[in-house]
Amino acid sequence: MNEYLSGMDIPVFPQTIDLSLDVSCDLRRILGETTHGISEFTFAELYLFRHHYDYRIARTRCGRLVVSGVHKGRRFFSLPCGFPESSQEFSELMEAHDYLKNASESDMQTHGEVLKRSGFDSVADRDNFDYLYRAADLAELPGKKLHKKRNHVNGFLKQYSHEVRPLDEQTMPDALAVLDAWREERDEDGDYRESREAIAHFAALGLSGMVVYVDNSPVACALGEPLVADFMYVVHVEKAVAGYRGVYQFVNKAFAEQVARRYEVVNREQDLGEPGIRQAKMTYRPCGFVEKYRIAVAGSPDLAVPTPGREVVGCAGD
Repeated sequence: MNEYLSGMDIPVFPQTIDLSLDVSCDLRRILGETTHGISEFTFAELYLFRHHYDYRIARTRCGRLVVSGVHKGRRFFSLPCGFPESSQEFSELMEAHDYLKNASESDMQTHGEVLKRSGFDSVADRDNFDYLYRAADLAELPGKKLHKKRNHVNGFLKQYSHEVRPLDEQTMPDALAVLDAWREERDEDGDYRESREAIAHFAALGLSGMVVYVDNSPVACALGEPLVADFMYVVHVEKAVAGYRGVYQFVNKAFAEQVARRYEVVNREQDLGEPGIRQAKMTYRPCGFVEKYRIAVAGSPDLAVPTPGREVVGCAGD
């Protein structure tokens, strides 16, 4: 594995540059070699939320990627490809930010003791743990625990004449129409802007997806990308038009059927501490979580207050 930036297009911190499509090749290459399974650490996900968090990027002196951002006036940074080799360089990064966001479990196992000796502390950020599911379970919905999901899917199949098409240049406008209808049903945008850009630029961002039709009208869409090569796939967007019984359960299952042909595990991102979203994700019986941690100077308020993430609206329950 070689998760280093060897080129000079990305400067050494504290110099930074905007996160743009100009650096997509380098970033997609190195992020594609990671194995921690953190949903935020793909080029597409970082790029789509570049305005939301005012992302800037740099590299450490040894070539590790540094992503800096701002949320509610607090400066944070992430190290998607691991910590720098120098503890002094890590301390310099901490001095320039309020906290480190989304440290992986393997990072904590490797560096936890050294961090404590250096005056830093960490906290598990449960609200941002990613939910993991066996792709075959989402595709087949086996057993008593998922029988309600199967009932919803069967209800959809019995009631509606449907068709599933891949997301491509021809179906992309229909996916956007689903997203627009989803937005019109709500009082807030949620992740509308990011989802719209993901659909409109799916090819450039390396995303794949599907669109579901009922009587030739688009009613749902989903898209995502590989997260850990040949093992884990992450679903970034899943939207549906209201009024169709079982449509969310159907698109979830149908997309998982495609993913399961190549990947063992589906990452369905985090719940952000929202009770309704947490309940909905738990009803699909996750097989595990991708744990994430925040790091700050010992005693920092950033260790006591959950780090808010982006809003997600429209997840379905049982």
